[in-house]
Amino acid sequence: MDLIERLVGHDRWTTSEILRRCRELTDEQLDEVVYIDHQTVRATLAHMIWNVETWTDLMLGIPIDRSVDRSETLDGLIERHEAAGERFYGLARELADDDRLEGIWIDVLDHPPTEKTYGGAIAHVITHNMHHRAQLLYMLDRLGITDWPEGDLLGWEMSYRFR
Repeated sequence: MDLIERLVGHDRWTTSEILRRCRELTDEQLDEVVYIDHQTVRATLAHMIWNVETWTDLMLGIPIDRSVDRSETLDGLIERHEAAGERFYGLARELADDDRLEGIWIDVLDHPPTEKTYGGAIAHVITHNMHHRAQLLYMLDRLGITDWPEGDLLGWEMSYRFR
């Protein structure tokens, strides 16, 4: 297992675990305002998933269509997370295998458009998700879901290797 597999795999798994645990919540709880960043569990999850979708498209040079109606039901978020995670991992894997992580791409959503490295963008997506997962854990704790696995990367790796 290399660094891409560790970082992207752990990122996908921990968000999947949060989504799985969100099945214990009602729609009202998913939309209950907690005064932190995106304010609700649903909005935070939708933001995280949209970012993975968007950064992947940006790095692939695919135009971003903000008019697309993206499902924000819990089932829809789970499906979007799985699809986005697969695409993001595939891109990261390809870039690493081709030794292109230091390659430059143009972020057309910046004004003016700016150059970024693929490796920097991949690391950004992963750390961005970690930041929002911490907020989600706080929100979920406030909603009564408290028995979380530690969720650290090394613990995930050990359980992944010895399944």
